[in-house]
Amino acid sequence: MADINIVQEHQLAPEQARAAAQQVADKLAEQFELACRWDGDVLRFERSGVNGSLTLRPNQAQVQIALGFPISMMAGQVEAKVSEKMRALFVA
Repeated sequence: MADINIVQEHQLAPEQARAAAQQVADKLAEQFELACRWDGDVLRFERSGVNGSLTLRPNQAQVQIALGFPISMMAGQVEAKVSEKMRALFVA
């Protein structure tokens, strides 16, 4: 199993941060066929072989993803795509 942990600083208002998180989730759902749901300030996502969360905090968003095998073989690509999307949407 591969784990991905990305922390992105931001200066967004809570509503803007939530909208940015939803955009990240929508992109993940589209690319990796994930089911997503909000649990307070935590956006949880999952599918067979993948589960994770995007947690919103004041001035910070954190994504944690656990990849099962065989998806773990693509961990580098997944991390790069998520990191790129986080930087673009949570402009610090």
